[in-house]
Amino acid sequence: MAAARLCSLPGRALCRRSLGLVCLQRGYRGDSPMDSGKDVLEIPLPPWQERPDEPLETKRARLLYESRKRGMLENCILLSLFAKENLNRMSEQQLNLYDRLINEPSNDWDIYYWATEAKPTPAEFENDVMAMLREFAKNKKREQRLQQPDLEYLFEPSH
Repeated sequence: MAAARLCSLPGRALCRRSLGLVCLQRGYRGDSPMDSGKDVLEIPLPPWQERPDEPLETKRARLLYESRKRGMLENCILLSLFAKENLNRMSEQQLNLYDRLINEPSNDWDIYYWATEAKPTPAEFENDVMAMLREFAKNKKREQRLQQPDLEYLFEPSH
C-alpha cells in the first residue's frame, strides 16, 4: 500500500512492476519543466583572483597540481598531460591565462567542451592558451591518454 502511495506522487519516484514486485527507481530528470529545483544545492565558490605577486615557479607548481586535481577524470587526464607538455615553456602572461581558464569557470564540463570543441568557447576565454589546449585535445599524434603522467618527470634534470 505504501508503494502505491509513492507511485501516485508526481515527480517523486518512477515505478514499474517487475515479476509482481514493485521496484522504485530514482533518476535524474534533467531540465524537466516539472523540476522545481528545490533539491539542487548551490555551493557558492569564491571568485577567481589573479595572483600578480606569485613567483613563476610557484605558479607553475600550483597550476600543475590544479591541472591534476580536477572534478572529473576527463579533465584530470587532459589538463595534466597538457600541463606536463606546456607549463615549463609558457610565458608569465600565458600562465595567467591558463590559471584563469582552469580556475574561473565553476563547471569543469565547460572547460572540457571548449577544449574538445563540443561547445564554442566564450570570448573571455578565447586566447592563445585556449587554442593550444584545443590543438592538444585533438591528439594528432594519436597518443594513448588513459591516465595522468607520473610525476617522475619533475625530478629529471633539465636538458
